[in-house]
Amino acid sequence: MTPAQARRAAVEASHALAAAGQGDMVWGHAAVRDPEARGIWIKAPGWGLEEVRDDRLQLVSYDAEVLHGEGVPHKECHIHLEILRASPELNCTVHTHAVSAVAFATLDVPLMPLSHEGALFSGDDVPRFRDTGGLVSSSDLGKRLTTALGAAPAALMPKHGLVAAGRTAAAAVMHAVLLDRACAVQLRVQAVGPAVVRSDAWEARAKRAQCWPDSQLEAGYRYLVRQAAGSLAAVGASPHTT
Repeated sequence: MTPAQARRAAVEASHALAAAGQGDMVWGHAAVRDPEARGIWIKAPGWGLEEVRDDRLQLVSYDAEVLHGEGVPHKECHIHLEILRASPELNCTVHTHAVSAVAFATLDVPLMPLSHEGALFSGDDVPRFRDTGGLVSSSDLGKRLTTALGAAPAALMPKHGLVAAGRTAAAAVMHAVLLDRACAVQLRVQAVGPAVVRSDAWEARAKRAQCWPDSQLEAGYRYLVRQAAGSLAAVGASPHTT
């Protein structure tokens, strides 16, 4: 991957998240590792996910300094910096305030494999970062969030939102989308009564391998990117330039 490709991935990931309904006005962000090890490519503060363009990106160093682009870095850039610093195999991270994830986290009950999306966690409960419900605005909090996430594809941040990570932008975005959808399914079920039918641990593991290989994550992601491109075209905007 070249820096130009990393920038394009940061733009596409932002648009895909918006197409999936994970926008929250100007809050929430996706970050892509800079292939030259300078830090992360991330949207500048003050822009919505659907508004991200190449000229609205920043290159933020691992010391949280803006090396390219305008303005100050996001207060929560430490989420992305610390996860990617700790895991060289990962290339993209996502933080959003997805509504179903936020609502579900308030219940403090295990996330069950009630659907294909729920099987993403192979029948294990989703990790939760409980150290703060406020902003992850320091490297120390970013490191603690990284520990809470561990090797999981995503984690809930009760009273706040979610975080997701992946080897590709497609994986990170889809992990965020699938976690929110799994939360939405369980919220609907629990509004009626206790869940009776769900996958056991063996089936959940099998379903994760069957339903969510890299090819399926990529297919879902490409659909979201197309949806975003169609929305931008409808208003006469270019997804990558002014």
